[in-house]
Amino acid sequence: MIERAHGCCEYCLCQVDFATHSFSVEHIVPISHGGTNSLENLALACQGCNSHKYTKRETLDPVEQTIAPLYHPRQQRWQEHFRWSPDYTVIIGTTPTGRATVEALQMNRPGLVNLRRVLYALGEHPPNSLPDMQ
Repeated sequence: MIERAHGCCEYCLCQVDFATHSFSVEHIVPISHGGTNSLENLALACQGCNSHKYTKRETLDPVEQTIAPLYHPRQQRWQEHFRWSPDYTVIIGTTPTGRATVEALQMNRPGLVNLRRVLYALGEHPPNSLPDMQ
């Protein structure tokens, strides 16, 4: 699982090597919503993203004020829904799915933004490669 995700949370791209909490294997489509334990429905997630996602599958896009599905790491490409701010500290959602996911998972938590800032200064952020996503 860690290898497939290139050592990163498949949502916020937090790196396992620099995480302050252990990572989890999370159900992309929650079991309570019909998801399975198949590898195609499992993603590596940092504790923050996993806790905030919980059993959500969709939420409000803060720009369009419509319900949007959350990002699905097995079916979508990260780059098609997100980009980094110019200083690589903030993840910006570029689609309804991206914006809804950034908001729902709180992908720009203050501690995570600070960690990205330090890692960027040390040349350790952003990650060299993105997780395998279609």
